[in-house]
Amino acid sequence: MATLTKTNRRDFLKIAGTTAGGLFIGFNWLGCDSPKMEVLSDEQVLSQAKNFNAYLSIAPSGDIVIYSPNPELGQNIKTSFPMVVAEELDADWKKVRVLQANLDAEKFDRQLTGGSGAMPHSWERLRKAGATARYLLVAAAAKEWAVPAEEITTSEGMIFHKGSGKEASYGDMAIAASMLEAPEEVALKDKKDFKIIGTPVKNVDSRAIYTGKPLYGLDFYREGMLHAMVQRPPFGMKIKSVDDAEAKAVTGVSDVLTFDNNVAVIGNSTWPLMKAKKLLKVEYEPDGSVESTSDHDRIFREMLDTGKAEERRKDGNVEIAFKNAAQVIKAEYQCPFLSHSPMEPMNFFAHVKENSAELIGPTQTPDRAASSAAEILGIPKENITVEITRLGGGFGRRLRADYADEAVKISKLINAPVKVTWSREDDLTGGAYRPAVRYRFEAALDGDGNMIGYKLKGAGINAGNSTRENNFPSGAVENVLIESIDHKSTITTNAWRAPITNFLAYAEQSFLDEVALAAKKDPVEFRLALLEKAKTNPVGGDLGYDADRMIGVIKTAADKSNWGKNPTISQGFSVYFSHRTYVAQVADIEMENGSPVLKKITAATDCGMVINPTGANHQVRGGIVDGMGHAMYGNLTFENGLPTQKNFDKYRLIRMKEVPQIDVHYVDSGFDPTGLGEPALPPTGGAVANAIYKATERRLRTQPFIEQKEFEDLNLVIKRS
Repeated sequence: MATLTKTNRRDFLKIAGTTAGGLFIGFNWLGCDSPKMEVLSDEQVLSQAKNFNAYLSIAPSGDIVIYSPNPELGQNIKTSFPMVVAEELDADWKKVRVLQANLDAEKFDRQLTGGSGAMPHSWERLRKAGATARYLLVAAAAKEWAVPAEEITTSEGMIFHKGSGKEASYGDMAIAASMLEAPEEVALKDKKDFKIIGTPVKNVDSRAIYTGKPLYGLDFYREGMLHAMVQRPPFGMKIKSVDDAEAKAVTGVSDVLTFDNNVAVIGNSTWPLMKAKKLLKVEYEPDGSVESTSDHDRIFREMLDTGKAEERRKDGNVEIAFKNAAQVIKAEYQCPFLSHSPMEPMNFFAHVKENSAELIGPTQTPDRAASSAAEILGIPKENITVEITRLGGGFGRRLRADYADEAVKISKLINAPVKVTWSREDDLTGGAYRPAVRYRFEAALDGDGNMIGYKLKGAGINAGNSTRENNFPSGAVENVLIESIDHKSTITTNAWRAPITNFLAYAEQSFLDEVALAAKKDPVEFRLALLEKAKTNPVGGDLGYDADRMIGVIKTAADKSNWGKNPTISQGFSVYFSHRTYVAQVADIEMENGSPVLKKITAATDCGMVINPTGANHQVRGGIVDGMGHAMYGNLTFENGLPTQKNFDKYRLIRMKEVPQIDVHYVDSGFDPTGLGEPALPPTGGAVANAIYKATERRLRTQPFIEQKEFEDLNLVIKRS
């Protein structure tokens, strides 16, 4: 059955492109009043159209162009957005072209990539855009052919009337459709009739990527632009003196300048700048807290033992529950600072003029880049343009505008267009990192092994609230106390793929296995019993998660992994909810020649409807590889305000040969699509750690695993089944 959804001038605008002779359709995601419908030329469309967030145009040839407003960094939104529009339009996918839209704060809403929120935010709006365009095309054909619109069908960009045998392409009807009034309500397809959504579709940029077409910020070049590289201070330090004589003597270097506690080397290409930067003699002095990893160990202990924490959640009477407990389990888990380490280091182009600025580069938040530039330059934000390139990874690092700000400031100082490029060393030593956190857990069990009390205290370094107090097992335990305390550091931190949950999930899920073991219960059954309690009688009111959906992925993962059925396989379980999506994982370890061998990870995901199985599989597999790699290997330590890992020779990332077999399954819960760029990462560390314990009885409470004494002599092998 089709669904009726309202669409009017508050959501939708159609424009006849008189110059191109086609139909141009925009739809407003802001829900505010759109301008009155007008017939506009191409130039007028660009200058006069207001309050839209995405565009759909149909040329007389039948070709369809869809502008994708959100930055693309590998999450596949540039492919999945157009798929939704094309589905409701009944378009021929072979005739769909996708173009990246640039920043336009008036036309676009939520023009950013972060929080796995693009598809949930846009799902219905995208469907309405396609459905409304199809309605107008059908109405135009019905009028021209003098037949009832109800008798007309569409398929793959064509319009048909069976009774008369007439047919036309969308391009044939584009101009006539543009003259009609958009309806107040429009019928959306029944999901069972989808032809494009749910089918595997290749990334729209695939050919450009593998043929080396310029897509990324590092590819950008403009004749006459200068290049810049920046020497940044250690955290908590300020410049005392600069000797730049040797740097200036390098051929290809045109200038060295100091700005905002940084030293910039300017020249005609990056290679001489990299050489010159190494020749800079910069002396620093303290300007605040200059921290080392040894300081962090002390800080964590002080916060957990004597620090004043903020109470985030309290249910029941925790003190009485623990006083009367038959058994109390305690444990601490710790996770280190991590670099985002995208394949493409930070870079940005800026051309600052007298009262305007042009910005070009890879950013997850183009509006933030524009706002920051406007503040730096003291000019109206509308005088700043931002062209969005494809991003060679981001993982949250490119939510910040610091690297774009550098380009703006340097361009203003030298009065010329400039591209700032970071080296890999710059990326690791001058970045904004995943916060370091230590968690203290306590659980109270009654005589029957039921968890009657739960405590969690999170101590973070620039982490903000290091807990998710409304996530499971909150709501499933009668007596709960969750607290958070944060240390303010000069070391900059930032959202890192699946913020907070990327390390909290490992700690929580590992600790829940410890509790299940103490209660002498199967880890999966232990979680399911808690979720049944949350479902039937939630503690503390509404849950922050859907118990049924979490139960669904747990049962699917257990079934698909043959949980507990093979005594020669040691299995570790983990489940987590983040970014509206539920993911359960099982890691399989077998002993071979006395060594544990990690052979497989099975994942069950409930992300609502899967738009594109190809893109979805890439996201789930990529999240698992990322989660496993950083739990096993990633670590960033500090000495006197500087990371001791300056490149990939010391900052360990997972390698291809270290990736086990990954089996991906989806739970069709009937819900609309939710986020998928981040949710597969959080459960992985816990699943692997729990499997290692099952195989070896060695509990890994600190990441990275390879640096723990409990791990030293395990000789863990990773082998594809």
